Amino acid sequence: MSIILAKNTDTLEIIQLLKRCAMELQKQDIFQWNEEYPSLEIIEKDIQLKQMYLLKSDEKIIGTIVLSPLKDVEYDAIHWKNSDHKAVYIHRLAVDPQQQKKGYAQQLMDFAENHAATQQYDSIRLDTFSQNKRNQQFYSKRGYLQMGDIYLPAQSKFPFYCFEKLIFTTSNARS
Repeated sequence: MSIILAKNTDTLEIIQLLKRCAMELQKQDIFQWNEEYPSLEIIEKDIQLKQMYLLKSDEKIIGTIVLSPLKDVEYDAIHWKNSDHKAVYIHRLAVDPQQQKKGYAQQLMDFAENHAATQQYDSIRLDTFSQNKRNQQFYSKRGYLQMGDIYLPAQSKFPFYCFEKLIFTTSNARS
């Protein structure tokens, strides 16, 4: 099991995994991902920016996570705990439906939190669909606090809840 940066040659397998995840969510009446999102263009950009990581086992992609220093404009409306500090944003955390409930999402989040600390980020921010109670519980149990709501009309008429977790590093321990 390893977590590595995604490469262009991984694109097709990533899209297939994300589509399987979207279909699995839809079976549970959770419509956070659709035909337009996440798109091939978004995945290609994640790879180009070197911000998409893959959890692989025997060369097979088990899961994905995007760790981006770029703040989406939708997040401007949120009153973050550390508005003045350096944050990393998580997007497109996904685990193959056949591999779920085996701790792989926890492994990806452990990786994200370690990455944030070693890269001197002060917090991790993300959003999760308001209709996905399981995800909300997942993040809450990891110490993420709900900070507000945003709307992503291309994905759903329902809000997305924004979460944040402060990361304590030597750079922010004094502040």
